[in-house]
Amino acid sequence: MDTIEATEGKTTFFVPVQDCREQFPPGTAPVFFNRRMELNRDATVLLLSVLRPSDYIDAMGATGVRGLRVANEVGIPVTINDRDPAALPLIRENVVRSGLPVTVTCRDASSLLFDQSFDAVDIDPFGTPAPFIDAGIRGCRRFLLVTATDTAPLCGAHFKAGVRRYFARPANTGYHAEVGLRILLGFVVRETVKYDRGIEPLFCFAREHFVRLNLRITRGAKHADQTIDRIGFILQCPSCAFRKEQAGLFPDSDTCPYCGKPLLPIGPLYLGKLYDDDTITGMQDQLAGLTLGSYKDLSKLLCVCREELPFSSHYDYHKLARSLVVSPPPSDAVLSRLKAAGYAASRTHFSGTGIKTDAPLPVIFAAIGN
Repeated sequence: MDTIEATEGKTTFFVPVQDCREQFPPGTAPVFFNRRMELNRDATVLLLSVLRPSDYIDAMGATGVRGLRVANEVGIPVTINDRDPAALPLIRENVVRSGLPVTVTCRDASSLLFDQSFDAVDIDPFGTPAPFIDAGIRGCRRFLLVTATDTAPLCGAHFKAGVRRYFARPANTGYHAEVGLRILLGFVVRETVKYDRGIEPLFCFAREHFVRLNLRITRGAKHADQTIDRIGFILQCPSCAFRKEQAGLFPDSDTCPYCGKPLLPIGPLYLGKLYDDDTITGMQDQLAGLTLGSYKDLSKLLCVCREELPFSSHYDYHKLARSLVVSPPPSDAVLSRLKAAGYAASRTHFSGTGIKTDAPLPVIFAAIGN
């Protein structure tokens, strides 16, 4: 296997040579490595520097880059696993060259996680993580980290695939990235609570082609019940921008107060806050002391997430402006007008033109159209 040297953060490693002439270069190499996931890996290093788990497993290591970086830059015991024997020589080469005391295994991730437990379990497959969530929950003691790259099924673009994989009704809405994240989080909740465990979102975000969940697992029926209470639906009008949240395991039938059309239930999904304030603060405090290639983007992401309101959908105010046939004003102006009208309003990390607010549609339209 031909390899080249690469560096992320403070870690140098080897990755397979890719054909950059192809539309998706990572798919041309015998072992998968996606350079565009650097921010995802940076965020993992930063988060684990705050959480300080006693040990960590990169359950689907591929080249082993994420696990190597955690071992080197966080300084905790790491296991790197991959079920593909073809990946093992490269992982071992990277471990040997690094000089780090990393354990390398070659097993099916689900089988390994049924046999062993780790303080932090990281599930980062190619595509859907759904088949591995149950094993991840059983195999983690405190922290479960999950990446999904099958955003089309999660966001409703591939509807039937989303139903099959996540036992939920997705929808390709104007806030589809948030739908995808909350559908995945709702699925993880349903897989977790059957073991009398709950979850606490620490830092969950969507970016480009992936969704990332960083969760604390809590134990006991009380925590499981509290987690179930955060499951619900978004009821979306099929004709206009009206939507509303509804907690509970079964959606009610309702109609749009503006169009009179039946509202479409989206879910079940996770309602409410996607971040833990103390964790975000700790990550912001720790960020300056780390060497991260995505430093600026990650800093901006944390700032927006810290201020983001816990409503379960957002509005693309540029799209609303087009429907009103007006030029969109600056986002600061829209937010100020909504707050002046007595409503909460914030930006959202899901979209550069997205806003979160509890204002009714007429007030939102007025804030955009002024």
